[in-house]
Amino acid sequence: MKTLIIVIIVIVVVLALLALVVLPRMRAKATVRKQAEAQEHLASAQERSAEAERAQAAADEQAARARRERADAELRAADNEREAAERAAEAQRQRAEAEQLQSRAAKLDPRLRDQDPRVGD
Repeated sequence: MKTLIIVIIVIVVVLALLALVVLPRMRAKATVRKQAEAQEHLASAQERSAEAERAQAAADEQAARARRERADAELRAADNEREAAERAAEAQRQRAEAEQLQSRAAKLDPRLRDQDPRVGD
């Protein structure tokens, strides 16, 4: 019976020594695994951050392009409006000149007073 107790004690001591050797290694492996996982997460975070920066830069450029296009369109519209106003003013000037010529013609020949100056010969 004493030998059985001694064998059990030896087995317990061996298991305890084995646990003292194996547990730190298991903890070290777990620590290494967690560090590797943390590195992967950090790398993924950096990649996503860089992608977000690129996307933001693209969005900013698109917004700037839209503002430039809108400004160009406004300039073209203003130029077109100015040109239309100039044409209208020229038409008004020509109309006034035509009326003066019609008035002179009527003074020179009263029969021409009632003729429409826009009607051809």
